[in-house]
Amino acid sequence: MRCLLLIPVAWVLTGCSVDFQGWGGMKQQPKALPYRESAFFADERAMRQPPVGTVPRDRRGKDRFLLTGKDAPDGGYVDSIPLTVTRELVESGGRSFDIYCATCHGVLGDGVSQVAKNMGLREPPSLVDMPPYPDGYYYDVITQGFGLMPAYAEKLTPEQRWAVVAYVRALQESQRARLEDVPPEARPQLEKGGPP
Repeated sequence: MRCLLLIPVAWVLTGCSVDFQGWGGMKQQPKALPYRESAFFADERAMRQPPVGTVPRDRRGKDRFLLTGKDAPDGGYVDSIPLTVTRELVESGGRSFDIYCATCHGVLGDGVSQVAKNMGLREPPSLVDMPPYPDGYYYDVITQGFGLMPAYAEKLTPEQRWAVVAYVRALQESQRARLEDVPPEARPQLEKGGPP
């Protein structure tokens, strides 16, 4: 008797295409593929624009400066990082920089790397010698890409991109620093050649 009860259960679980009150058509559902025609809509397009005011889930509750690096009224770049800059933020930016940026821009951000030497079209610029661009500019370049540099929006979250900007700023300061800029208690270590 138990075997007879298990047969219908096994039959349903195998995915048989018998129509149980409309369930059988699940294998044969119509769908719209991107960039294809669709007779369902009046304009015969399958792809639809999101409704006005739609906010992607990953952007809910986040500041537009954090997401774009731009000032909304005039479209200019924001001057400062919209996160609290801490040692942890800069160090995490350094890890991301080492993975994604240092191969072309060099470990010191000076544009000296083996990849840069082998680039035929144009070597990547030195980030240390860049003009004084606002922080939002660096964020936008990381997000959108620039020239031969690809966009990293899919690889780095907005917070990680801002962390890379913080690390680039730290690189710029470290390469331009003089011994007089170092706190007096850290100078003996530098003069010995060790880490501060």
